[in-house]
Formats: sequence, structure tokens, C-alpha cells
Amino acid sequence: MIKTVEWTKDGIRMLDQRLLPSEEKYLTLRSYDEVAEAIRKMVVRGAPAIGVSAAMGIALGASQSVGTSIADMEDDLNYICDVLSRTRPTAVNLFWAIERMRNAFEKAKALRDVEEVKQALVSEALKIFDEDITANRSIGHHGAALIPDGATVLTHCNAGALATAGDYGTALGVIRGARDAGKRVAVIADETRPFLQGLRLTAWELAKDDIPVTVITDNMAGHVMKSGKVDAVVVGADRIAANGDTANKIGTYMVAVLAKEHKIPFYVAAPLTTLDLSLSSGEQIPIEERDPTEVTHFRDQQIAPDGINVQNPAFDVTPHHLITAIVTDKGVARPPYNESLKALTDIEQANAAG
Repeated sequence: MIKTVEWTKDGIRMLDQRLLPSEEKYLTLRSYDEVAEAIRKMVVRGAPAIGVSAAMGIALGASQSVGTSIADMEDDLNYICDVLSRTRPTAVNLFWAIERMRNAFEKAKALRDVEEVKQALVSEALKIFDEDITANRSIGHHGAALIPDGATVLTHCNAGALATAGDYGTALGVIRGARDAGKRVAVIADETRPFLQGLRLTAWELAKDDIPVTVITDNMAGHVMKSGKVDAVVVGADRIAANGDTANKIGTYMVAVLAKEHKIPFYVAAPLTTLDLSLSSGEQIPIEERDPTEVTHFRDQQIAPDGINVQNPAFDVTPHHLITAIVTDKGVARPPYNESLKALTDIEQANAAG
């Protein structure tokens, strides 16, 4: 099992994904601001993993609070949550996790004991971790039926164990689910410029799992589809609006357009926690603009002319009409997504209410 993020007695242990595949190095983060910096600098990335990391960061910061009263601790918690909320604006799991930790604090305040409240927050963060592992296994189970035996699946970016709490992943969870169901499956991985998550991370994961993988540059996707080498596309998501519009790593929209042109099913895999039903469409999803050096440099080596203008949006939005189905931990949603996604969340809320 790949352990992306882990709670330990010494701090939060994270696999530094910036160094993969050449080096497997784990960092121990000993404060909430170190966790925030790790999220911002993409030591950890992927919407579910960001959510889990933020929850643990809040629990860690709260556990280190020197406040002697619940009121003092609440002030600290609000500040910690604010710092973490400013790390990655597109990944809705970040804000979902922050809100859930706030709710856990509100419930725990009734205990009136600072140490008990701290322990309650740690327990909630660990619960979020466990739920993410379970959700990704469920995504794999639901999505496996969509993948034919002998299929070659194209994916973009990394939506595997590294993008979640670990183990299965979302898009790669569907692929792992198909394999565990006894199907033969191979993968074509877009390299995913400019951060190369497909080349560095997806290929690394699949090679460790003995799943056949071929890496292509992003501008080869149309050619391999036209050549009949792709049977399905499966990608992850960082935020899904109520109508099914989906924000994912930059370049996903192009892949979806190509899949539509070549009549290849295009699937999105994500837990319900990635849904943002407060947004009616993808036009309302905030798109993170990242440091231009991610484009102009490769591991500290400049590869662009001095002073060149750069745009570096981290995500794009795929319109819902290009998406064949959305695979969640509670089932597969199909168009119209305004109805099917809401139905899945209604079922989940009813189950949670007992």
C-alpha cells in the first residue's frame, strides 16, 4: 500500500511527491503551517489527499494550541483554518475537510475540556483518512464494470493512490478495480505538463502494481485515439459542479474533446466529497494560477527565454456534455447530472442521518 499521508506520534508523515520517481522520501511535518506549505508546494496533491492532509493539519495545530480555554482554542482553530484555506483554491475537498473539522470542534465544545476537544479533532481527522480509503475502494468497485476485459485506458494527470490517502485512488482505483475483478487492462498515461504528474507519478504507481503502462506526451493523445489504441478515458476531479461540469488538471478538457470526436467513453472518478452542488456550473469554479517557473524551469534548470510571458492555470473545466458518466463511491451518475448527482447525495445524507 502506498502511504501518501499518515498521522504519527512525531507529526504528519508525507511522501514528497516532488521527488518521485527518482527518490522516495518521507517528510515529517511538525506544525500546521508546515502542512499548509506542503499543500501549497505540492509535496502532497490531488483533491482527496489535500482534504485528508488539511484535516490532519488542523488536528495537529489544535493539539499544539497553548490556549487554556475553549475560547482560546477556538481562536487558534479559526486562524489555522484560514491559513489552510488559502493553499489551493480549486480543490473542493480542502474546504469540505476544513468545514468538517470546524463542525467536529463545535460538537466537541460541549465537553468543556481542552484536552478532550483536542483528542476529538485528532479522531475526526483519522476518521476522514479511513473514510477516504474506503471511498476509493468503492469507486473502484463501481467503476470496474465500465472497463471491458482487455481494454486500454487513457488517463491524464495522477488520480491514483498518491492523489488520495493512499492504497487505491480514484481514476486509477477504477483501473485497479477492473484488474482485481479479473480483467486484463493496460494504461496509456499522458505525461501532464508542466508538473509531469502522469510521467512521474501515474507511471510510477502502475509500474509498482505491475499494471502495463505506456507514457505519451500530452500532444500525442489525439493520434493514439485516432489509431484505435484507446478504449476508454478515466480521469479524476478536483471539483464537480451540480450540472456535472468538472475541474481537473489542465489538459483534461482537450482529452475530453478528443474522446468525444473519436466516440470513446470519457469517465470521471471522484468521491462525493468532490461534488460542489452549491455551484450551478463549472463557470463558477475558481481556477488556480500557479508560479510561472513551473513552466519555464525543470527542477531548477531554466528552459525558457528570459523574461518570457507565461500563463500557468493549474486546472481546466470539462463541460458535462463531454462526460459519459461520473463514478462515485456511492454509485455511477449519468446524465442529466443535475438529477443523478443530487440523488446520490440525497441517499448519502439519508444514510448519514440513520
